[in-house]
Amino acid sequence: FTLLLSIALVILVIFLFLRSLTATVIPSVAIPMALLGTFIVMYFFGYTLDNFSLLALTLSVGFVVDDAIVMLENIVRYVEQGMPVREAALKGSGEIGFTIISMTLSLVAVFIPVLFMGGILGRLLHEFAVTITASILVSGLVSLTLTPMLCSRFLKPHKPGGAAAHGRIYGASERAFGAMVGLYERSLRFAMHHRVATVSVAGLMIVLTVVVGRALPTGFLPADDTRQLFVFTEGAQDVSFSEMVKHQRAAAAIVAAHPSVEAFMSALGGGPTVSTINQGRMFMRLKPRDERPPAAEIVQDLRKKLAVIPGLRCYPQILPPIRIGGSLTRALYQFTLFGTDLQGLYGAAQTMEAKMRAIDGLQDVNSDLQITNPQLRVAIKRDRAAALGITPQQIEEALYSAYGSRQVSTIYTPTNQYYVIMEMAPEFQKNPDALSLLYLRSKSGKAVPLDAVAELKREIGPLTVNHLGQVPAVTISFNLKPGYALGDATRDVTALALRELPSTISYGFQGSAQAFASSMQGLGLLLIMAVVVIYIVLGVLYEDFIHPLTILSGLPAASFGALATLWLFKEELNVMGYVGIILLIGIVKKNAIMMIDFALAARANGEASAEKAIVEACLVRFRPIMMTTFAALAAAIPIAMGLGAGADSRRPLGLAVVGGLVVSQFLTLYITPVIYVYLDKFTARARRHSAARATVTAGLPMLAK
Repeated sequence: FTLLLSIALVILVIFLFLRSLTATVIPSVAIPMALLGTFIVMYFFGYTLDNFSLLALTLSVGFVVDDAIVMLENIVRYVEQGMPVREAALKGSGEIGFTIISMTLSLVAVFIPVLFMGGILGRLLHEFAVTITASILVSGLVSLTLTPMLCSRFLKPHKPGGAAAHGRIYGASERAFGAMVGLYERSLRFAMHHRVATVSVAGLMIVLTVVVGRALPTGFLPADDTRQLFVFTEGAQDVSFSEMVKHQRAAAAIVAAHPSVEAFMSALGGGPTVSTINQGRMFMRLKPRDERPPAAEIVQDLRKKLAVIPGLRCYPQILPPIRIGGSLTRALYQFTLFGTDLQGLYGAAQTMEAKMRAIDGLQDVNSDLQITNPQLRVAIKRDRAAALGITPQQIEEALYSAYGSRQVSTIYTPTNQYYVIMEMAPEFQKNPDALSLLYLRSKSGKAVPLDAVAELKREIGPLTVNHLGQVPAVTISFNLKPGYALGDATRDVTALALRELPSTISYGFQGSAQAFASSMQGLGLLLIMAVVVIYIVLGVLYEDFIHPLTILSGLPAASFGALATLWLFKEELNVMGYVGIILLIGIVKKNAIMMIDFALAARANGEASAEKAIVEACLVRFRPIMMTTFAALAAAIPIAMGLGAGADSRRPLGLAVVGGLVVSQFLTLYITPVIYVYLDKFTARARRHSAARATVTAGLPMLAK
């Protein structure tokens, strides 16, 4: 649905700017052609249509038409000047060809660092990067070949008589667009006359980007409402199985009565996620989203309702869309302590758990440390047992027959078979004193009570002993309160561990928290590498070191817009937000490329003034810049609105793209021309200085040897 809506919005944007059905169809053809080519690439790479590939396809809808729009608009501009359609197609395509190649290759360069990323983050984003790169390359090829051909065949010659010859709606839209261009021209000339103030705005964007970036909470993979919830239940360590069954049924009754729960399953005891009888689990399927509140609110509501059950602690959570390492614990995030000194480890774990409970942003803090389980130790009096002819194996067999699950017979029926299990009568199972009623057969054939050959000791011991690899470990798991980011949690927990834990105890995050801690460093490096690779590619294309800086001058404004939008909508800067910023790097420099290419061509054709050349470039390229920007906005708006299944995890990406485009579109139309003029003066001054030095060097007399 989101993909189809994005396609419809992009086509609508093209029609509103071109106001011609034929002209709208020509760039729209690039969408199915690019998608078809992308599907072929995905097939050969063995990819499937999943969340990441569909997200890449949805976003690429706004990119694949950009090149076609630029090509079409340049051809239409010559047609509107009265040039024959075929001649306009040849001249327009030849003039804009290098611009499209620069736009396509520089946009592909954004994803080169993503393609070579390692670790879990690289594996997650690799399919996304390959899919969107394939769509961009195919769209560039279509724009250079198919689009000019379609223009030469299907565009109609320009009607003489101006806007009146096209009807009232066309005339009104033409006057509105002309007024918009006039307003931009006046404001652009004002900015060119106040260059210092304009450059100061660019510097302010850099400062604000750093400030907002530091204030914005950071996360990893956003939670997704998939209609599934999971609840861990835990009783006291000394709880009996029958008592735990009562607690679990009480929790199940609360879940069953909840109006947002459609179905659920409850289990107790051993399993892949539970190893002791004092733990249970419940899986829930929620009703459709239009019949209930968000899953995060349901989790908070269930946490309050389940907290009233005496003797039972419940830990509801939203299952993450992707589980990265770790284990399925009673909370989403894990912090593990490990060491060889058991007593020191257990003491440090209890202290750390108590301190973490005091952190305001954490909830459901718990650990897998269970060392207060009541135990009854049977210590065999070996001399006494040997004198009576009773072996330790006899004692073990007697205990297993009484409290184990010994199969003594099988009852066969025509349709089934039933195992006969020996056990002690239920009234004796709950009382430890009943062990003295067990009798053993001595060598002489007499019955000997168990307490005659063994001493029964009541002790406290561990219910389980967990390990990380081969080292004893204790895992403390926790959830986050609403509004508290994972980045803040990892920072606070790490600071607490540095203060409280002795040097003999090692520690570290596990699962998603560990991947988050390592990926944050990688994401920052990824952004830097993306900018460096684009600069190198642009430098090769333009054979210049200065013009790429002009093209990249709009990045701070785009970054500020993306971060400010995430902050305004109370979203975290997570992996999806970083991907949105990476996309912005590729989108924003497209506008600058269209300006700079035209200005360089004007200078090559004899225009002496850099200011006149860039102003003319901004005015001529204003319509394609607006069209490509609004097309990218149209593709990202459905994602930013959170439409469709699994939209919660994609929303930060859409918000980052929309916010960055809106801010950068307004500012780069003024900042880029001013930066171009300043850098052109710097280049001219540097060339004059080099020429002067060369002249002085050439005039020096040769020194005789």
